Amino acid sequence: MMETERLVLPPPDPLDLPLRAVELGCTGRWELLNLPGAPESTLPHGLPPCAPDLQQEAERLFLSSPAWLPLHGVEHSARKWQRKTDPWSLLAVLGAPVPSDLQAQRHPTTGQILGYKEVLLENTNLSATTSLSLRRPPGPASQSLWGNPTQYPFWPAGMDEPTITDLSTREEAEEEIDFEKDLLTVPPGFKKGMDFAPKDHPTPATGLLSLSCLLEPLDLGGGDEDENEAVGQPGGPRGDVVSASPCSAPLARASSLEDLVLKEASTPVSTPEAPKPLPQEQWAIPVDATSPVGDFYRLIPQPAFQWAFEPDVFQKQAILHLERHDSVFVAAHTSAGKTVVAEYAIALAQKHMTRTIYTSPIKALSNQKFRDFRNTFGDVGLLTGDVQLHPEASCLIMTTEILRSMLYSGSDVIRDLEWVIFDEVHYINDAERGVVWEEVLIMLPDHVSIILLSATVPNALEFADWIGRLKRRQIYVISTVTRPVPLEHYLFTGNSPKTQGELFLLLDSRGAFHTKGYYAAVEAKKERMSKHAQTFGAKQPTHQGGPAQDRGVYLSLLTSLRTRAQLPVVVFTFSRGRCDEQASGLTSLDLTTSSEKSEIHLFLQRCLARLRGSDRQLPQVLHMSELLHRGLGVHHSGILPILKEIVEMLFSRGLVKVLFATETFAMGVNMPARTVVFDSMRKHDGSTFRDLLPGEYVQMAGRAGRRGLDPTGTVILLCKGRVPEMADLHRMMMGKPSQLQSQFRLTYTMILNLLRVDALRVEDMMKRSFSEFPSRKDSKAHEQSLAELTKRLGALEEPDVTGQLVDLPEYYSWGEELTETQHMIQRHIVESVNGLKSLSAGRVVVVKNQEHHNALGVILQVSSNSTSRVFTTLVLCDKPLSKDPQDRGPATPDVPYPDDLVGFKLFLPEGPCDHTVIKLQPGDIAAITTKVLRVNGEKILEDFSKRQQPKYKKDPPLAAVTTAVQELLRLAQAHPAGPPTLDPVNDLQLKDVSVVEGGLRARKLEELIRGAQCVHSPRFPAQYLKLRERMQIQREMERLRFLLSDQSLLLLPEYHQRVEVLRTLGYVDEAGTVKLAGRVACAMSSHELLLTELMFDNALSTLRPEEIAALLSGLVCQSPGDAGDQLPNTLKQGIECVRAVAKRIGEVQVACGLNQTVEEFVGELNFGLVEVVYEWARGMVSTWGLGFCRWLAGESLPRVGTSSPHPAFPTALLRVGRALRDSRGPHCPLHSAPGGDVSLTAGGCPPGRRACPGCQDGDSGYPATAGYCLCGQPLHPVNAPCKNVMIKQ
Repeated sequence: MMETERLVLPPPDPLDLPLRAVELGCTGRWELLNLPGAPESTLPHGLPPCAPDLQQEAERLFLSSPAWLPLHGVEHSARKWQRKTDPWSLLAVLGAPVPSDLQAQRHPTTGQILGYKEVLLENTNLSATTSLSLRRPPGPASQSLWGNPTQYPFWPAGMDEPTITDLSTREEAEEEIDFEKDLLTVPPGFKKGMDFAPKDHPTPATGLLSLSCLLEPLDLGGGDEDENEAVGQPGGPRGDVVSASPCSAPLARASSLEDLVLKEASTPVSTPEAPKPLPQEQWAIPVDATSPVGDFYRLIPQPAFQWAFEPDVFQKQAILHLERHDSVFVAAHTSAGKTVVAEYAIALAQKHMTRTIYTSPIKALSNQKFRDFRNTFGDVGLLTGDVQLHPEASCLIMTTEILRSMLYSGSDVIRDLEWVIFDEVHYINDAERGVVWEEVLIMLPDHVSIILLSATVPNALEFADWIGRLKRRQIYVISTVTRPVPLEHYLFTGNSPKTQGELFLLLDSRGAFHTKGYYAAVEAKKERMSKHAQTFGAKQPTHQGGPAQDRGVYLSLLTSLRTRAQLPVVVFTFSRGRCDEQASGLTSLDLTTSSEKSEIHLFLQRCLARLRGSDRQLPQVLHMSELLHRGLGVHHSGILPILKEIVEMLFSRGLVKVLFATETFAMGVNMPARTVVFDSMRKHDGSTFRDLLPGEYVQMAGRAGRRGLDPTGTVILLCKGRVPEMADLHRMMMGKPSQLQSQFRLTYTMILNLLRVDALRVEDMMKRSFSEFPSRKDSKAHEQSLAELTKRLGALEEPDVTGQLVDLPEYYSWGEELTETQHMIQRHIVESVNGLKSLSAGRVVVVKNQEHHNALGVILQVSSNSTSRVFTTLVLCDKPLSKDPQDRGPATPDVPYPDDLVGFKLFLPEGPCDHTVIKLQPGDIAAITTKVLRVNGEKILEDFSKRQQPKYKKDPPLAAVTTAVQELLRLAQAHPAGPPTLDPVNDLQLKDVSVVEGGLRARKLEELIRGAQCVHSPRFPAQYLKLRERMQIQREMERLRFLLSDQSLLLLPEYHQRVEVLRTLGYVDEAGTVKLAGRVACAMSSHELLLTELMFDNALSTLRPEEIAALLSGLVCQSPGDAGDQLPNTLKQGIECVRAVAKRIGEVQVACGLNQTVEEFVGELNFGLVEVVYEWARGMVSTWGLGFCRWLAGESLPRVGTSSPHPAFPTALLRVGRALRDSRGPHCPLHSAPGGDVSLTAGGCPPGRRACPGCQDGDSGYPATAGYCLCGQPLHPVNAPCKNVMIKQ
């Protein structure tokens, strides 16, 4: 038997299989066909070429066969092999994300596949630089906290994302592009481009890529069948024709690619968008803070946070709404416990594993809340302009400016954010920083809930309504009725131990004002003044106001308060210098015991151990330590930060008995005292001295009264000189607090940050500001009215304007224009000096208002109020014979004929003539005649008012009245078309151009109206009424459209002016695209234009670090002063350079129409601390110079030197540091190169990193990466500086 031998065959090659692989386009997808053959591709030029592996080839040639290499022969060393060029191989790029997928459609019963449906895939190719969506991937970990100026912010809540209709509607600023003729073939900066020729175009020219061939297999959706039949070419391989869908209008700019393509394809064009239901109009929901919450623990059985005390009713109500994830506005009295609401929100976020941001207006409040919350919750961080502690914590405490920067930069912290707590919201009234609150509230995303904490304000509901409409969510307003600890207000007139009992009650705890106490204080002051005059003479001053006088007042007051156990006390003084003087003058006052002195000493030793030995000997440190040992403290912005923190902590422990502080100490800092003392009731607000506002007084007085410790709080006003007026005291203590008012204004940072994001507009920011809220809150009603008027207009019958009525529309427009011109001229007359002089008693005028039409009258009396003049006038009228309105005098004609429009067709009574006396406004006077009557106005007014009484109603009028009426009637009968009137130009000497041109135009219109033919047609009245109704509706529709448009925005002209400034300086181009300089300015916190110009001009490149720091102090110093003559020449030249740049910017602003003058703009720079900052940064090398240099390098804040600083120096120095950080290292606004953070500098690029020569000119100074400029040009490793961009190695 033969054995069959089994043959072992090699596995078949993929090319031998009866299959063929086909690559579909550039997406990376493949299909298998039942046909043998090599792989194919739908690309126009096939698969990209495959080169051999260079590593294997090198190993085979050079390592495996070493004999192949010649040892000594060099004849082949310069040998090269020519490689065949294949430019189409450049098309082998990574595939784009697949925009869609196929989804099988099955029968619901059998599961049989019925067909396939293309489903769009969302969130493809999203990034922080192309999309505002929260679904975009997070950025690098290094940028998760602060974000990056190149990133887009997240989509703000309340703003409508652009719909397909919006995207397909061409905006006014966009130019219409012809995609057949207007497309460029070579982009700017490139040497080669693309060919946009049709499909049947022959082989493209050398170096051009055929875009039509590349896009042929792609279908972006949205095309109709009819269009495919018309545009497509029949006879394809499978009968389906692929074509681009034509657009009815060019697409508007959008925030990301999926908005333009994917969403458009997913929305059926034929299906109209369903109208959205109107949102609820009541966005602010008031909550009754007096109704008890009995089922609180049943509704919240496991609260996120528990206190050692029972929360108040308003706190429980707020907590209930926080559990429902509602936004709340808590407007409670000072020291009522608003912080409880913030604590529960922080605990709730930790329970939900989310984050909370607590914002405050000042750093003192941020530091105090950081200490309190960290002791309570532990996981708390602090972010201010100077300190960054635990940024990864779940609760971050920061200033509002930092939150604004994080929102604009797209920080990933916003993703996990659940609550934003705005403390001291009434700080929105601050003229300088109030706009920051509005920006943050507008930019917050939808998933973030808002908690607003504020003192009691009268318009809390209005403010909450604005936020509710802004965010389209209800805001629950919770207000308290009374303070938990009532206050008693006193006047103190003593100045010595003998008069230390002169304390007079002015306002008790029930809110009753005691005039008896006020007069007692006045008498006590008068008695002392009389005794002083008897002793020293009447001409001697009674109050010097010096340190000795203040020392006597405070010694007597504090001794009295100590005797009555009313310590601790906070003394509010509205001057940092006076704070120091008053505390230093009390050298004989010692308020602490030996045990308290020991505790204070140990605490100071622990805290001051952080300082170096020389720093502990600073005069301010030694002086403050001596004061603290005696129970005295000072707190203001001129105190070193570590000393301020020591004072705050000792005061909270009760070891500081008397604290001299400025107003900032009362801004939300939870450090109550037993007593509050006001050194004065007047303060300087930056421009002038004025009395304290009620809100300011309540804010500071609220520090009195410790809850749970004091039954009442004591507030004392010192009367060092005269006792203030009772009306002023009453207004300050019992007046209403200031309303929350918008301080919204346009800043260059805001404009640039919004212009760089295509989907956000500055106009939308202005629309949603609190200043535009009164005019924008009725937008829904305006839209509804506009829709109703449109429907009503469509239902109206068109007026007949044929035949004799052909000039009917012109006649109507002439009449309207003539009426408006006459009103304008008359308004100028009554506002002029000569016009008011002519409107004196006895002048005959023509009255035209709702009750009287062209009736003659004589002026009897003129009011003395210059702001609102009122003219009491005797006017002719019909005698009412019956109550039927038809029997009364003629009303305003419904259809005006030429006699009614031209001149004044005077009213003539048809029956018995009567008269009346009315008060006329200037607008009720249609004309001023040349006639003047002699009348006795007082007698006529007295007689008329007498006859208005029922008892004298039938009495005949006096002879003076009868004579005046007869003269008016005779004048009306003699001039039925109107008496002669005063000419505004010749008689009243009005030379205004508008008046002269208005008079000429009025005469021209009168001629046209007289020559109109439509008035002769019998159909004129009916057709005129139809036309007028139509025109009135159209005018109302135009008014509503104006109110709904951007043109009605109050700040729109200023916005256009500021954009023109940016365009002139090169920060944005003509299309509104932000250029390199604009992106750099986005990273600046203040003086963005000036700092950016200094950087791009390389004005600081030749200066040393200490000189740069000294110059930048002029940008942040708030105290005016002269730089002095002892400065080095380098600093003097630098100051002149900075001023020259500021002057240039100011001139551009003036040329673009801004109101700020060049002198005002340059005057914002104060170089008074230049010498101090320069010496501080240069001279103290051991303690300060090295530390300052390290600070510039990004290390911690340096320690202070060995001399006492200027009172404003610490604050100014911190601001200088922030300005240096802004100008030193913002992230590059164009690109983040791999291998280093891109920063801006004035020193150019390091070796090996430069921009190509083409990018050094113009505004495209891009960084170089991997040997290539971003424009595509290769670079050589030479040290050639680029324009302004570098990469930190």
